Amino acid sequence: MHKPETPSSNVLDSHPYLRQTLDLVADKWVVAALYVLSRGTKRYGELQREIGDISQRMLTRTLRDLERNGLIERKVYPVIPPMVEYSLTPLGQTLNQVLKSLCEWSTVNFQNVEAARNKYDNAEH
Repeated sequence: MHKPETPSSNVLDSHPYLRQTLDLVADKWVVAALYVLSRGTKRYGELQREIGDISQRMLTRTLRDLERNGLIERKVYPVIPPMVEYSLTPLGQTLNQVLKSLCEWSTVNFQNVEAARNKYDNAEH
């Protein structure tokens, strides 16, 4: 006897691309790199300076992951010393719009989040 399919009780199972997308962007270095690149093409050293407290290893890994996922483009110029530039791809630009919306939401609402935390932390549970 065939059982009718029931919707998954796990929202992430019923939206598998959502989980993968969250895994892709739920990293402060990814968000920072995308933010810096949203302002234009950058060289490695510029990215490292503008992001701030990021190790060379972590920046390299982050950039490779973003390139692998099609969000940034790495352009190597055949000069000495080698010159490499990074920029958002069209796909990266679409994701950047989502991140800008999240940034705007946080600017408008994060004081409310902090107030809710304080209220919760000071309440008896």
